[in-house]
Amino acid sequence: MSPIGMSGIREIARSASAIPSATNPTKIQDAAEQFEALLIGQLLHSAKDKDAGWLGSAGDGSGDCATDFAEQQLAVTMAHQGGLGLAKLIFSGLERESRKSSL
Repeated sequence: MSPIGMSGIREIARSASAIPSATNPTKIQDAAEQFEALLIGQLLHSAKDKDAGWLGSAGDGSGDCATDFAEQQLAVTMAHQGGLGLAKLIFSGLERESRKSSL
């Protein structure tokens, strides 16, 4: 996992634990989608052949930057549209834990 991905995961975890209103279902859903987007982004990044580039860019600097941006956007869009179903599972687990802790 790249350092960028790990910092994103740490930031999501830190923000979820630091905000008392994290029991809000909208915030829980958003955090679950962000986490799934990070995972999908890492899958897309690791699936790419580092030597081949993207659409024949052969690994030049601008092509690498465009590829990283495209991967991030695709991952966010996929997660928002249902992705692999992980966000739904995470949301239900976090919501269940949130209800337990508020009792």
